[in-house]
Amino acid sequence: MADTTVIIPNLNGIHYLKNCLDSLYACEETAFPVIVVDNGSTDGSRELVQREYPDVRLICFAQNRGFSAAVNAGIRSADTPYVILLNNDTVVERRFVSRLTDAVRHNPLCFSAGAKMVSLRDPEIIDDAGDFYCALGWAFARGKGRPQTLYRTPCDIFAACGGAAVYRRDILLELGLFDEAYFAYLEDIDIGYRARMRGYTNRFAPDAVVRHAGSASSGSRYNAFKVRLSSRNSVYLIGKNMPPAQILVNLPFLLGGFLIKYLFFLQKGYGAVYARGLWNGLRMCRFSPGKSRKTADFRPSLRVCLKLEGEFLSSLFIHGLHR
Repeated sequence: MADTTVIIPNLNGIHYLKNCLDSLYACEETAFPVIVVDNGSTDGSRELVQREYPDVRLICFAQNRGFSAAVNAGIRSADTPYVILLNNDTVVERRFVSRLTDAVRHNPLCFSAGAKMVSLRDPEIIDDAGDFYCALGWAFARGKGRPQTLYRTPCDIFAACGGAAVYRRDILLELGLFDEAYFAYLEDIDIGYRARMRGYTNRFAPDAVVRHAGSASSGSRYNAFKVRLSSRNSVYLIGKNMPPAQILVNLPFLLGGFLIKYLFFLQKGYGAVYARGLWNGLRMCRFSPGKSRKTADFRPSLRVCLKLEGEFLSSLFIHGLHR
């Protein structure tokens, strides 16, 4: 009996979804359930699933409710101990499911594992080899744009990229699933952060390889939608998860990080959008029910905070090497 369910959130992904599903069913281990959660697509992609993939369980929303709501619906519907989240603009390599699940199977304290994501257009180039978070308030994909041959060794990471990652379902339920206040962007960093504060680990699984197109739903690497949500969520992530004393310690780094990002997006023509996103993030920290609901009953230990702080500072150096 299968112990892993693959969950694919979809929004108007008809140009990618067929290749993604075909690659899954070409895996050597094909006896695993697949759930596609459709976020109100209008391009015929949900009809494609109904017509050509009768074994796929399809959950349909009337409108776009965001990444977090989509994957949460899939996680609740699954009945296996492990769930894999997979972007619709991916193509997986053979034995992807078993290799990714094996990365967490043998360690009960391992919450998640991220696949080696390479560029769909140039598979020799890394798209994501594990996500990290630094004291500047930046989350970043380790190895992005570098040769994939440099990333062959399993290692601990701060969080797994939700575009191709396996999670223990029982811990997901313990954590309260993905925070739907994010809608999209940084929700995978958030849940990895919450797991780390509770003593769990996240791993990079280089033997599980997936090719990723990138920005298929939002349309481009930089756009107003992505800049606004990413800046908003970057502030919310800090206010929600970082204890006040740790925020004070990191405040010079955080202010510097936000200033650098503002100047960068100002040059790209998105300065005002980025600034409004930061303001909205501050308001979320104060008013969002997600903050109180997820953190009121838990406070990380001093030991865990110090360990994470060391990682945030050391990741400044990692970012410089591997960005």
